[in-house]
Amino acid sequence: MKERGTADVEVHPAVEETAHQIAEMEVRGAAKIAETAASALKQQAEASTATTAETFEQEMRLAARVLLDTRPTAVSLPNSLRYIFRRIDGESVDELRESVITGTRAFQNQLASAQEELGGIGANRLQDGDTVLFHCHSTDVLSCVAAAREQGKSIRAIVKETRPRNQGYITARELRELDVPVTLIVDGAAGRYLEEADHVFVGADSVTADGAVVNKIGTRPLAVSARERDTPVVVAAQTVKLDPTTLSGHAVEIEMREESEVIAADDREDIGDIAVENPAFDVTPPRYVDAIVTERGQFPPESIVFLMRELFGTQSDQPWEQQE
Repeated sequence: MKERGTADVEVHPAVEETAHQIAEMEVRGAAKIAETAASALKQQAEASTATTAETFEQEMRLAARVLLDTRPTAVSLPNSLRYIFRRIDGESVDELRESVITGTRAFQNQLASAQEELGGIGANRLQDGDTVLFHCHSTDVLSCVAAAREQGKSIRAIVKETRPRNQGYITARELRELDVPVTLIVDGAAGRYLEEADHVFVGADSVTADGAVVNKIGTRPLAVSARERDTPVVVAAQTVKLDPTTLSGHAVEIEMREESEVIAADDREDIGDIAVENPAFDVTPPRYVDAIVTERGQFPPESIVFLMRELFGTQSDQPWEQQE
């Protein structure tokens, strides 16, 4: 793939492969997506044969846009690229390349420590003997449970299957590896089992400036039901998942995935003329969320905007856009 208006700017195959893996959910989870995208950008820089700084910068912008086209709701991806682009500096290709490599390593180190720090904070919300209901799969959420187990707390888990891709199976397996007793339920049974839950723990693909949580489809109705039963809803989300574009009123784009995830082709043909929609995420308003746990502390959802401004300022840049 080449950038429009240039004859010698191409994307490295590693970037194309990473984009494919993210789009097909072979790489999943916001933190993993961010780390993998950053690594691909680093590979682009390392392999570049650009002879001028201008061409090198064009290559980096094009590589970033290829990665960005894969998962529009996963805000951790553009945040990882913003982190690196803000650190690109130099006059020569070698200086620019080294700044990308250094920036990527710094970002990956930050990610590595962030999840452990978040887990320790989230574990403080869990008491010995608690029962927790889980939706989908989140490494941030699992880090909270892992930290609680290290503290010697006994935790019982109720895990929703999380259709249509059944990410709940991953959560169930990883909880069993932590020696947590697991009850797996179908999505429609969540209301019944909320009576047994002390907490609902969910992750986030992004958190907006007003404290709304964008997460796997089904999060919102679960949070609404939990509020009716006074069951606290805790969102575990690293700061890389905060969406700085919403500071300026940018609307969240919800990814629509292939209908084949919902219904097989033969079944669809047998039913007849129907429309099939498969939204990957929904948006949970802040009034249904009790706390957002990050590596910087836990916040009421209405206060997350102050952390966002501290981290990103009042505007979000898009340095990968083509320069005139």
